[in-house]
Amino acid sequence: MGIIEWATSPFGQDVPIHIAWFLIWVAGIAGIAFMVVHVIYMRYFAREREFEGVEPQERVAKLPAKIPRHSFAARMFHWVMAAAMFVLLFTAFLPKLGVQFNWVTYHWVAGMVLTASILFHIIHAVFHMDFWAIWPDLADLEDAWRRFQRFIGQPAAMPRRFAKYPLENKLYHGAVLITGMSVILTGVFMMFRVRTNFLPRNPYLFGDMTWGLVYVLHGLAGVGLITLVIVHVYFAVRPEKFAITESMIFGSMSREFYLKEHDPQRWLVESPLSSPGRGMTDAD
Repeated sequence: MGIIEWATSPFGQDVPIHIAWFLIWVAGIAGIAFMVVHVIYMRYFAREREFEGVEPQERVAKLPAKIPRHSFAARMFHWVMAAAMFVLLFTAFLPKLGVQFNWVTYHWVAGMVLTASILFHIIHAVFHMDFWAIWPDLADLEDAWRRFQRFIGQPAAMPRRFAKYPLENKLYHGAVLITGMSVILTGVFMMFRVRTNFLPRNPYLFGDMTWGLVYVLHGLAGVGLITLVIVHVYFAVRPEKFAITESMIFGSMSREFYLKEHDPQRWLVESPLSSPGRGMTDAD
């Protein structure tokens, strides 16, 4: 059983037409299996997190009780993107599971919303945020190696506390970036095959083989997002991660959680005493 379904073109050529739909179940089961394995790991094998260094009390006293983490614009982008993503997944895969409805219009409209939100985010990240904060750096890799060594019982220095985004957040962001951009780029091309108010319909833009590859890539990225969304929701509701989830709702996290998990030298937070009236931005 292959992961791609093929058909014969009018010219007798074997061309791909879409992914095999059993991959929907594979992606869902993979997401659930990840949750089960992680729960077992956290329950029976994970150790209490330990970090090097303790912040001096005089510096702690100068920090605000609530640490700003996400601006209103960043939070709105996240929730608009999330809503568009869920609509896309439901309209794409529910019909393949037997739930029939007129899904095409909902699907491409949600795709346009997702595309617009991503374009906004790119501009916002480049000009108003610390663009490199979400990308892994050498310190992330060194600390990941230290944590692994300590987990298997080898002597190693204690890892540092995280910057604004822990390594796992950065890696997840990279995975979503690859799958999301694959969905968006192929989805824009696929809009030439349906009637919309934005692009002229032109099903002859590509040949049969190229169209088939576009559909296959779109489908593979789509089922990949099923697993990624399950994993994301799972971590969002875990107790030790819920402070991060709350910051995506309210924009800030407690000073206690910030000092426990994050390194003030790597994620600088300006004291309200040193800059009265100034709100922290994403670039901080």
